[in-house]
Amino acid sequence: MTPIEIGIVSVSVMLVLIYCGIHVPFVLALTSFVGVWMIRDNFQVAVYMLSQAATQSISDYVFAVIPLFVLMGMLVSAADLGRDSYYVANRLLRKLPGGLGIATVAANTVFASITGVTIASAAVFSRIAVPEMLRFGYHRRFAVGTVAGSSVLGMLIPPSILLIIYAIIAEQSVGAMFLAGIGPGLLLAVMFALGIALVAIFFPKAMGGNAKEMIEDDSSLTLREFIEKMGPTLVLVIAVLGGIYGGVFTPTEAGGVGAALALVAALIKRKLTWRSLWSILIETGYISSSILFIVISATMYSRMLGISGLPTQISTLVSDLDASYLVILAIFVGIALILGTIIDSVSILLITVPLFIPLLQPYDINLVWFGIIAIMATEIGLLTPPFGMSCYVVRSTLTDYKVSLEDVFLGAAPFALIMLLVTIMLIAYPQIVLFFVY
Repeated sequence: MTPIEIGIVSVSVMLVLIYCGIHVPFVLALTSFVGVWMIRDNFQVAVYMLSQAATQSISDYVFAVIPLFVLMGMLVSAADLGRDSYYVANRLLRKLPGGLGIATVAANTVFASITGVTIASAAVFSRIAVPEMLRFGYHRRFAVGTVAGSSVLGMLIPPSILLIIYAIIAEQSVGAMFLAGIGPGLLLAVMFALGIALVAIFFPKAMGGNAKEMIEDDSSLTLREFIEKMGPTLVLVIAVLGGIYGGVFTPTEAGGVGAALALVAALIKRKLTWRSLWSILIETGYISSSILFIVISATMYSRMLGISGLPTQISTLVSDLDASYLVILAIFVGIALILGTIIDSVSILLITVPLFIPLLQPYDINLVWFGIIAIMATEIGLLTPPFGMSCYVVRSTLTDYKVSLEDVFLGAAPFALIMLLVTIMLIAYPQIVLFFVY
């Protein structure tokens, strides 16, 4: 077989193995190793590539940002800053139609600006928002769907692990990706809130509950309460994002500063013990190592594709077809939606981005803008069956409630549709993404 044929077979075998349920990093590493071995007809070359990928792909200083931001997110969760954000949002927004649902979206938006991990948002607000909404008579399906749907904001609003990973893959500035995520993240949050309000007004029976008539404490939120609840969060946001955008420190240094401040907040609020701190460190290690392992495997995959010449050949074919970049973007979004049913967002980016960037380069596409489109498309997979990581997290967190996985997926479906609509809006109006960047 020719190198291009081997590349095509490798990608096909990879997708089959993933659908069979084998872990993504093992599949990427195995198919890439065998692919290089066959292309070069030399076992030692494949071994050398494996060793180089394992040592060079994550040795860069910038990769330290991943465990630091994961640690910050875990400490923020331990400090109950998500609960405080929900308390403030609830007091300010509960009189609106669907107020508790809108408060959940607002609190998740704030929480996303200090964590960047979707799983953390889904776990935290499952314990905080769902019991509150059920207590006020909201339907179970709406409550869990709102939490699962709004949790995806954690991967779009900076700081975000997914934004960092894309920046590394596409060789873009992490700071530019963070700036690019602000507009789309806020737009998505507004669209979620608007969707909830419209359902509350026109289809109240589908939502259940009536926040206007069931308020137990009608007192206004005082300035002192606001400062006590939101003070630590505001300090974190200003320190981390302000430090990056102001050029005070790099994103990696910002992760260290954020983790240190989150630790201080958890200690001041007396939410941390030696046992819980050890558990947080262990969990941070698990999450970080799994992400970095995928990065190593994806590096092998990218190099195998480069050796095979497949991306160049595909790019030539597309050029000969004279297809517009919109067609290529539509194909990318479709593939991301399909892959989102079986694998996580990080894996989708690492598999698809190396293939599609060469296709889009002849069109002079802004890669920062494409990164946001890619993340939006892959994040929809967090809400779609059968994988739907956010939905699984919500279901597994609510062990004390009669919530089925079907309830979570059906409740999250409208939010997935809203995400698709926002993705189309970002494609049609790139300035929404690039407004804060340039």
